[in-house]
Amino acid sequence: MSYEIDRLKHGARSEPYDGSEWELTHRGEPLLSVRDLYTWFDTDEGVVRAADGVSFEIQPGEILGLVGESGSGKSVTSLSLMRLIQPPGYIRDGEVWFDGENLLEKSKSEMRELRGDRISMIFQEPTTALNPVFDIGWQVGEPLRVHRELKEKASRQRAVELMRRVGIPSPEDRVDDFPHQFSGGMRQRAMIAMALACEPDLLIADEPTTALDVTIEAQILELIQELSHELGTAVLLITHDLGVIAEVCDRVAVMYAGRIVEYTDVRTLFEGPRHPYTKGLLDCIPDPTEDSQTLAPIDGEVPSLTDPPAGCNFHPRCPYAVEDCERIDPRLREVDNDHHSACIWEDPR
Repeated sequence: MSYEIDRLKHGARSEPYDGSEWELTHRGEPLLSVRDLYTWFDTDEGVVRAADGVSFEIQPGEILGLVGESGSGKSVTSLSLMRLIQPPGYIRDGEVWFDGENLLEKSKSEMRELRGDRISMIFQEPTTALNPVFDIGWQVGEPLRVHRELKEKASRQRAVELMRRVGIPSPEDRVDDFPHQFSGGMRQRAMIAMALACEPDLLIADEPTTALDVTIEAQILELIQELSHELGTAVLLITHDLGVIAEVCDRVAVMYAGRIVEYTDVRTLFEGPRHPYTKGLLDCIPDPTEDSQTLAPIDGEVPSLTDPPAGCNFHPRCPYAVEDCERIDPRLREVDNDHHSACIWEDPR
């Protein structure tokens, strides 16, 4: 997947941030609005703050990319939206507004009615997400039987159509196969077919192209874009791949150590990142137009979420850190028109 990243020269530092809370900038009525979401896990080592005050919104027909290193809290955030967090995890606080209703106030039965119908999720690991004792066609057609009340024959026919749409060859022959008869990439495509069955209003895609070759990856991403543009489906696309973000997303939220640290449209992020962590991620990407180049990896590791550093979570790894970074705990604020960053400086050098 090819894309171009313009590396701009960065301007002077601004005055330090005073630590005030960020407020969402509304661009119209969002389909999904996540406000100060806290999802924690009680462990023997202490409380893991996997999602620590996460806020973002998605408009109908918009694709929002959620990007960050492994362990940054991306998958926990997505499972929280679906109300699928299991003990010892729990949602400590926050609001998840979907089409005017707070999902965190809904009962388990109400959430079951939404899952697979108006809200669908492509899980990161298809090997464990598919049931080994049911054939693929039965599983792909299950949302249609549950939410659309289709009979088994009709749901099977629709399953064949969905399997063909996601690129499974000879779906008429493979519809009765079991998960162990599919390759990893084929199982991933079956998971995607299942998620798209009811043409959801919101699709949460957690690393949807894992285990797929680049050709099938491009087909799946194109399919997700078509669903978004044609049906107005809002998409939360979770990935660690900035190339995928650049290719298909409208907006992007960069996550680090359980928090959103930068949030803006994709073009703005790639042309003028305002958080040092985002700059570090972009500096790790090789430029395909250059024969010889030196990449600049981010030093250190993601901090322990049971014992995060004082002040800014990123300051132990940040080449631009100053003394205030060890004291001030910054949250997202608007540093430019609809561009938010969680750094005490607007544009660190």
